[in-house]
Amino acid sequence: MSDQGPTVFKDRYELHRKLARGGMSDVYLARDQVLDRPVAIKVLFPEYAKDPTFVERFRREAQAAARLNHPNIVAVYDWGEQLGTYFIVMEYIEGRSLSEIIRAEGALHPKRAAEIAADVASALAFAHRNGVVHRDIKPGNVMVETSGHVKVADFGIAQALTGPEQAQLTRAGSVMGTATYFSPEQAQGKQVDPRSDLYSLGCVLFEMLTTRAPFTGDSPVSIAYKHVQEAPPTPADVGVTVPVPLTAIIMKCLAKAPDDRYANADDLRADLQRFLDGQPVLASTGALVGAATGATAMMGATTALPPTTAGPVGPGTGGYAPVDEEPPRKGSNGILIGLLVLFLIGLAVGLFFLASNFSSRSGNTDVEVPTVIGKTIDDAEKDIQKAGLAVSRNPQNIDGKSVGEVTAQNPVGGSKAPVNSTVILTYNVGAGDVSVPNVVGQQQTDAIATIQRAELRENVQQQADDNVPKGQVISQNPAGDAKVAKGSVVTIVVSSGKGNKSVPNVANQTLDAASNQLGQQGFTNVGSVEEPSTTVAKGRVIRTDPAAGVSMDPTARVTIVVSSGPPVTTTLTPPTTKPPTTTSSPPTTAPPTTTGPTSTTSAP
Repeated sequence: MSDQGPTVFKDRYELHRKLARGGMSDVYLARDQVLDRPVAIKVLFPEYAKDPTFVERFRREAQAAARLNHPNIVAVYDWGEQLGTYFIVMEYIEGRSLSEIIRAEGALHPKRAAEIAADVASALAFAHRNGVVHRDIKPGNVMVETSGHVKVADFGIAQALTGPEQAQLTRAGSVMGTATYFSPEQAQGKQVDPRSDLYSLGCVLFEMLTTRAPFTGDSPVSIAYKHVQEAPPTPADVGVTVPVPLTAIIMKCLAKAPDDRYANADDLRADLQRFLDGQPVLASTGALVGAATGATAMMGATTALPPTTAGPVGPGTGGYAPVDEEPPRKGSNGILIGLLVLFLIGLAVGLFFLASNFSSRSGNTDVEVPTVIGKTIDDAEKDIQKAGLAVSRNPQNIDGKSVGEVTAQNPVGGSKAPVNSTVILTYNVGAGDVSVPNVVGQQQTDAIATIQRAELRENVQQQADDNVPKGQVISQNPAGDAKVAKGSVVTIVVSSGKGNKSVPNVANQTLDAASNQLGQQGFTNVGSVEEPSTTVAKGRVIRTDPAAGVSMDPTARVTIVVSSGPPVTTTLTPPTTKPPTTTSSPPTTAPPTTTGPTSTTSAP
């Protein structure tokens, strides 16, 4: 940043080197001199600091992002203003972005892609429950640590770039989202909700499996147009073989209408987990054909975004701005209607052809489905796989059947099905005892899902623990691998983080001294703001928020309020007209009026 030694923000954050450059900011590696730890600092381009509306929204959204304390979300520690612009201080991630991984290593294994997508969905579910929609989910905002742990970055930043009153994709100098991963409603400048993030995650999952986004084009405008009007391809359409259940999950995410997607990120995450566990997914394989019809339904309900309506595009960001179209000239309505009718007829014929020839897509041919009812689930799965088909297991408790016996299949034996398509096998798991899964060390949400998948019920208890991260399971009862009846309760004790600590009194200290004292007493999320004061010297601490003496979680935010000195006051200058001069002499007779200048003197 500077040729005169390292730049230090807020007398605390020492910038070391640039890590990346984005569409709206530079990212630097820095060191927090108070807590002696590496941090990442995102420094916004100066043009963003010129808009007071953006600045206020950025402040509000940065604070909202700082409250998102989740294992799969990059933590926001602090924010401020310096050198004519604004910055945020974030957790430093030792690893690579998902975009770097895809560029370097190519397509990911379907299971690894599903695992990453499930972690992103977990982060989104938490953010959505706290009222934050990301709006810019893309591979560049998904960080993978060297340990393989996944974290999502930039929560609240895209939100800051556009408020509810801004129903467009760009506005003077600000860009919302990235065109390659826009949801259709986002591409049209409509109000978005959490389901828009699920569409973007569907695009990311598609790219993890194929190395390319579902929609590409010569410009952000053409890509945005495709998001609204064109049916999304399947991985098979671009020559990549992906398990049918995972393809179905992708296509459900990429549904044009938000109501046709997953209702929330929790549902998406649960379906990804079903795929990873080899269980039937809720997303219908019919979505592979049904998604193609979504564009037709959207045409009647939305406004098209033809490339000729493009507005300015933000540099390097994939932004897109619709502008008003020119009104149709007189006499053109009939032609337009005729062309539209021809287009719809052609589209209907194409969709019919697509549906009727779906089985032959990507070189697939139909094969006969073996009859496996009455066999054990393991033998049945082998027979199905030998025929070139995939298997999705559907365990049920069925009276009168042997444990493990297949009782139903879909499609039925003897019918025809495309190669690599999925056969759902329903089999009896019996009503006997089940093994309790070992969930110690898992996050609470993961542990609950694991327990429920084992057909058991959970009872969650909280306990402070200085050594176990917040939200992680400390212990369970019954223990893992114990045999219990189905429907039994498994009690899990979840860490509520370090035990509450009392905020120390740091009034009248310097900021550095106060930050050090808070850090030494275990408070790890410390920030500061300035406030005018007539009683506390400039640079000294006025108070903390929460106040001194309050007992609280040491990982929660503590803000140090520092005096900026007395408030600046403005003195109003009275009018410059001089008042009449008074004298101590007795009144005298006024002299004759003259036309020349006059003077006022004091009597002796």
